[in-house]
Amino acid sequence: MPAINVNPTRMELTRLKGRLRTAVRGHKLLKDKRDELMKQFLDVVRENRALRKRVEERLNQAYGSFTVAAAIMSPEMLEQSLMYPKRRVEVGMTFQNIMSVEVPRYQFRTAGTEGEANACPYGLAATSGELDDAVEHLSGVFIDMLRLAEIEKTSQLLASEIEKTRRRVNALEYVKIPQMEEAIKYISMKLDENERSSTIRLMKVKDMLLKEAIEEKRAADAKVMETFGAQGEV
Repeated sequence: MPAINVNPTRMELTRLKGRLRTAVRGHKLLKDKRDELMKQFLDVVRENRALRKRVEERLNQAYGSFTVAAAIMSPEMLEQSLMYPKRRVEVGMTFQNIMSVEVPRYQFRTAGTEGEANACPYGLAATSGELDDAVEHLSGVFIDMLRLAEIEKTSQLLASEIEKTRRRVNALEYVKIPQMEEAIKYISMKLDENERSSTIRLMKVKDMLLKEAIEEKRAADAKVMETFGAQGEV
């Protein structure tokens, strides 16, 4: 008996064969999708590794410069220097479709520095040069940090989609398709068995009809012979 309950009829056999063709085609498409997702995921992971290393190095430089500036300048002067920023930052977000996965894409824009020779929010005469280096390093690393957040979110979404696709591929390959093949085999065997039984019954009926016809012919011949015998005696 198959793992699923089926009626051994030709209509059910046709329906199962159609479902099997669809399942096999879907299995191939899902495998192709899984392979392409894995390729995209590996590319994202490699980019993430390199970008994270660069961001950490630049953040370490910025923190080092800021630590030196904090050691040279007084806390009040440092706080006053960074109290009123000149730059206005805008972050926009759109989505990109990667193999039916909507991944975020961030846009980083700054405003408020056009036409200004000094983009720092303080005067250069009263501050330390290390503070200038720290602000410059931080300003340069913002875009990389935003790109890193975008890539890490993309890798999470792709990993989740890969896992779901892998489960679907395994379900089709090891459960659904074998069950349908087993059911088709079972129905085919039952139909063949029923056809053989019907053929045997027809042969038996044919033999019975033939035997009856032979007996009727013998009876008719005997009756004819009796008739001719009676006329000869007369």
